[in-house]
Amino acid sequence: MSLTPEITKHIAKLARIELSPDEIEPICHTLNNILGWFEQIAEVCTDNISPMVSTEIDSLHMREDLVTEKNQRESLLAAAPQTSGPFYTVPRVVE
Repeated sequence: MSLTPEITKHIAKLARIELSPDEIEPICHTLNNILGWFEQIAEVCTDNISPMVSTEIDSLHMREDLVTEKNQRESLLAAAPQTSGPFYTVPRVVE
């Protein structure tokens, strides 16, 4: 299927997209290219391929739970505006 500039104008009207006369021809060309890709996909034989029900993987690879960074409590607390011992101090939110 090939789109004409008139069909492209109609599609733009349905999509409520305002196109200037200079924009219609390039967009028509781009849409025809996209439709060409769909025609290529439609040519692929999928007779012996079962439909994909889900994109989830059956089992996930679990990594070993190891500590990889050293304790940075002091350097992180030093950047806080207020602290109380080893904790951040924040303004009261709920009375």
